[in-house]
Amino acid sequence: MKTGGVIGLGGIGGGVAQCLQRSGQLSAIFDVRAEAAERVPGAPPMSATPRDLAAASDCVLIAVLNGAQTIDVLSGPDGVLAAGKPGQTVILLSTISMSDLETSQKLCADAGVTLIDCGVTNGPKSGENGLICLAGGSEEDMAKAKPIFDGFAGQVIHMGGPGTGMAAKIARNTTFFGCIRAGYEGAVIARNYGVDLNQLRMALSGDPNAGGGLEGALSMEIRPDPEGNEQETGIRNYFKGLMIKDLEVAIEEAAKFGVRLPMIELIRDNADSTSGLEYRKGQPLD
Repeated sequence: MKTGGVIGLGGIGGGVAQCLQRSGQLSAIFDVRAEAAERVPGAPPMSATPRDLAAASDCVLIAVLNGAQTIDVLSGPDGVLAAGKPGQTVILLSTISMSDLETSQKLCADAGVTLIDCGVTNGPKSGENGLICLAGGSEEDMAKAKPIFDGFAGQVIHMGGPGTGMAAKIARNTTFFGCIRAGYEGAVIARNYGVDLNQLRMALSGDPNAGGGLEGALSMEIRPDPEGNEQETGIRNYFKGLMIKDLEVAIEEAAKFGVRLPMIELIRDNADSTSGLEYRKGQPLD
């Protein structure tokens, strides 16, 4: 049975570790926060370093915040690659820029380690084998990693060769957050004329047999009002931070092709309202 060690026990990594623990495949965990281990009851003791985690694992799954953290856990004397395990597979679950991905790929290639870039969606279901994985890698590498994917993923979509999983995730984020902004602007009209947003979401759902609809565009608008609600405000601020990070990656990638993304820049620059932290009925649209 293939075993996997998980680095980063946040919203994605913690759920992946829970799934692998249930399937009997979790070999090790690592996070800079010792208390993060509490998210994975029954897990092995926290590894001292990413190197120790890699030494104990057939496959290493990385679910850190950004590209800098990804490169940090891979490299150096305490990094994953210092374990010296040629032929090992690393599955990168973090969303990072293509430049940082290229750096990570080279580090792994120089160590004889396979890197599968794997953008993920459906994060709230990560602990329920619900992640949808957009994976980039060769057919051979994907087949080798299949037992680990089977242990935590709900669906694996092979996007193509190395790099295509990350590119697909960046493209999906660009589209998704555009829909969120459209939902905010539509809700300006709906709220001020007394439209029930849950009913509007039904109207946006479309015919599932014809490809579904846009109900997800209202996902931030139908959440509880954040005013006076510390927990909801925290959730929306967390969403905003991730959104800005992902949109800046998209803007950076488009610039490499000499293209601007004005809508995406607008969403980034109006992150508070897009996240539902500004505007209530009767207030002006920013």
